Amino acid sequence: MELIKGDIPKKYFNELATWLDQEQAFDKAQHEALLLQRSVQERIALGVTWFPIAITDSELGRGDYLTITVSKTTHPEEGHRFRYGMPVSLFSNHNPRQDRLQGIIAFASRDTLRISFRVDELPAWSRGGRLGIDLLFDENSYKEMHRALDEANLALTDKKQGYLVRQLLGGPDVRETASNPVYENDRLNPSQNKAIAHILGENPLSLLHGPPGTGKTTTLIYAVQELLKQRPQQLLIVAPSNTAVDVLTERLDAAGVSVVRIGNPVKVSDHLQELTLDAQVDNHAAHKTIKTLEKQARAYVDMAHKYKRNFGKAERDQRKALFDEARKIRKEIDRMLDYIVQDVFTKAQVITATLVGANHYTIRDRRYKTVIIDEAAQALEPACWIPILKADRVVLAGDHCQLPPTVKSNHQTSKGLYHTLFEKLIAQHPNHVSLLDVQYRMNAQIMKYPSLALYADRLQAAPTVAHWTLQGDDSPIMFIDTAGAGYEETVVDHAISNRDEAHFLCNHLASFVADLNISPTDHAFPSIGIITPYRAQSLYLREIIAQDDRLQPYTKQLQVNTIDSFQGQEKDVIYISLTRSNAKQEIGFLADTRRMNVAMTRARKKLIVIGNSSTIGYHDFYGGFLDYIDSLARHRSVWEWIS
Repeated sequence: MELIKGDIPKKYFNELATWLDQEQAFDKAQHEALLLQRSVQERIALGVTWFPIAITDSELGRGDYLTITVSKTTHPEEGHRFRYGMPVSLFSNHNPRQDRLQGIIAFASRDTLRISFRVDELPAWSRGGRLGIDLLFDENSYKEMHRALDEANLALTDKKQGYLVRQLLGGPDVRETASNPVYENDRLNPSQNKAIAHILGENPLSLLHGPPGTGKTTTLIYAVQELLKQRPQQLLIVAPSNTAVDVLTERLDAAGVSVVRIGNPVKVSDHLQELTLDAQVDNHAAHKTIKTLEKQARAYVDMAHKYKRNFGKAERDQRKALFDEARKIRKEIDRMLDYIVQDVFTKAQVITATLVGANHYTIRDRRYKTVIIDEAAQALEPACWIPILKADRVVLAGDHCQLPPTVKSNHQTSKGLYHTLFEKLIAQHPNHVSLLDVQYRMNAQIMKYPSLALYADRLQAAPTVAHWTLQGDDSPIMFIDTAGAGYEETVVDHAISNRDEAHFLCNHLASFVADLNISPTDHAFPSIGIITPYRAQSLYLREIIAQDDRLQPYTKQLQVNTIDSFQGQEKDVIYISLTRSNAKQEIGFLADTRRMNVAMTRARKKLIVIGNSSTIGYHDFYGGFLDYIDSLARHRSVWEWIS
C-alpha cells in the first residue's frame, strides 16, 4: 500500500485494519495452540508458563483489585515472555482446565510477578495443591492499535486534529520543508549536526535514517537536550520494544534529563527501576501517608478474611462492612495516587514508553508538541499511530535497510504490515530525511559492500575505525566457499540446517582462536559472534561448539544465535553460516537482504562468511557480494582447509 498524494481515501486505514485483523487471528491461534497442545514443561521452556510458583504477598490494590506477588520456585535464571500489562491466568495443578483466574501483570522481573485480579480474595482452590501462571494472548495491544486506526481515520476529516495525519500521508495541505536553525556541536559529525538542526526546526516531520554504527541514539539524545533547552516542553519518546525503551531511558538519564519510564524495564538494573513511574510514585514525599492508609485497609481486609465460609447473616453483614471500609480507604488512596502521579509527570521533561504503552491509562489523554519514535523501521504501522495522534510534530528514527517488524501471518516481506510507515515516509518526503553517513563500528572493508548495495555508497568509516584489525591480521573480510564440497542443507519439519557447514565452521573457529595465541581471560581476547539466519542451524552450532574440547576455554567469549537475536549488538569477529546449499538455488530467508545487512554489520574487525557460491550467487545481492570479495582477493575455498 503506497502513500497517496491528494485526497486520502478512508480505505488507507481500513486496509491497515484488515491486515491487523489477519495478524491478530493468526497470532491468537498460534498462542492458544501452544497453551493447549504443549506440556507444562514445554511451556516453561518457551517462557510462557511459570510452575510451580509461591505467593509471597497479597493486598487490595488500586480500583478494588486484589494484587498478589508471586515468585518462581525453580529455574530462576531462565528467561520468559511475561511483561507489564499482559494478561495471565493463575491455575492449580489439581484441575488446570477449570481452576483458573485471569489477571493483569502489574510488575514483571526475572523471577517475580505482581498480578492484579478483580476479586476480593483468591478462590478456595488456590489454597490447595501447586499453583502456576500461564501467559495469555495479549488482546490489549491489538485493541489499542485498532483504536488508533479508527481515530486516525476520523481525524482525516477533522480540520485541526487531522492536520498532522494528512501531512504525513501526503495530503493536500502538506508543508514544504521549513528553514532550519543552525546547529553545530564539535562532538558530532556534520551529518549528525544537520539532522539535529532539522529536528529543531518547525518541520512537522523529521526522519532520522541511521545505518549501522552511525550513532543514531547519540544523535537523538543530543537532539532531545537541545529541544528541551531551546523551547522547554515535555517530550514523549517511544519505541516498539522494551529493550529499545530501556536504552533510551538510561541514556537520557545519564545526560541529565528528567525522565519517567512507563512500564517495567526488561533490563535488570536497580537504577533503571528507579526511573519507572511506579518507583517515582513510591519515592514521592506524599507516599508516606498512602503507606499508613494501606496498613489500615489491610487490617480491615485481614479481619474480613477471618470469618469462615459457613456463617450466618450477621457475620456476612459484618464481613461486608469490613470490606466496604477497606474500599473507602482504598478510594482515598487512589485519589492521593492520582495527585502524586500528576506531580511526577509535571516535573518530568521526557516520558518514555513502548508504542502501545503510550496509551497507558496515566498518560492516555496527554498531548505533546513533539513525539519521537525510535526504531521506527521495526514498528508495525498501526502501533505507530498510537503516539502520533498525541503529537503536533513527530520525529521517526530508524533504518529500513535493517530488520523489518515481526509479522507472523504473512511471509511476503514486501507487502502488508511488513511495509512500515517509516519506509513509506522516507519515499514520500525525501526533503525531511537526514542520513547519518559516518559509521564508528566497522573496518572500512567490512562496511563497503553494505554501503554499496543498500546505502548508495554514501557511508564512510570514521578514521578511528576505518583501518582497525585484529593484531597481525590483514584480512578483515573473507568468504569461504563450500561449493563442490557436498555440504548439502537438510530440512526437517520446515527447519533448515547444514551440519557439514556447521562442523567446518567449528573446526575453523577452533584453529582461529588457537592461532590468536591470546589467553581467553586476557582483556585483549576478541569478542566473537557466530550468526546464522536459521534457528535450527544456530541450535546445532551451539550444541557442537559446547561439546568441542578445543573450544571449552573460550565458551564465555563466544555467542551463537540467529540474525534477529543479534540486532543491536556488535562483536570484534563475526562468523556467518549462510546454511543454504542446494541445486535449485533456493535461498529462502537469505533473499531478505535486510537480514544479511544486519549480520554483516555486526563485525568490527573481522567478518568471515561461509556459504555455497553456486547456491547464493544467482541472487543480485550475493552476486554483488562475491564480486566485491573477488576484487579484494578474499574469496577462499573450503578445500584449502579440508586438504
